[in-house]
Amino acid sequence: MKRLALLATACAVFAAPALAQTGVSVSVGQPGFYGRIDIGGYPPPPVIYPQPVIIQQAVVGYGPPLYMHVPPGHAKHWAKHCAKYGACAQPVYFVQDGWYQNVYVPGYAYGKGKGKGGKHRDAD
Repeated sequence: MKRLALLATACAVFAAPALAQTGVSVSVGQPGFYGRIDIGGYPPPPVIYPQPVIIQQAVVGYGPPLYMHVPPGHAKHWAKHCAKYGACAQPVYFVQDGWYQNVYVPGYAYGKGKGKGGKHRDAD
């Protein structure tokens, strides 16, 4: 009987953290979104660095540059974070947060999820 009680207690202790996990979902057009954005009909946005950042050489060649909205630490240390966004072997421009918040987000909301003639793609 003591073993059964001990086993039940152990199961409860180890199962509690799994039950306490919560998920958060954020999509483009919301303040906490980070990832690829399609600038669509917008003119080129203000960017953090004037040249695109490329971490790995592409096997065949590079496609068009990606525009990314990322936390400041991610842009500064892109080699450490590019894999999370699936963009290590692609030229990347990091859009300025002010442009994203004040121009892109309102345009995205106005265009019902398509920005100003564009669309959003999550990181792969």
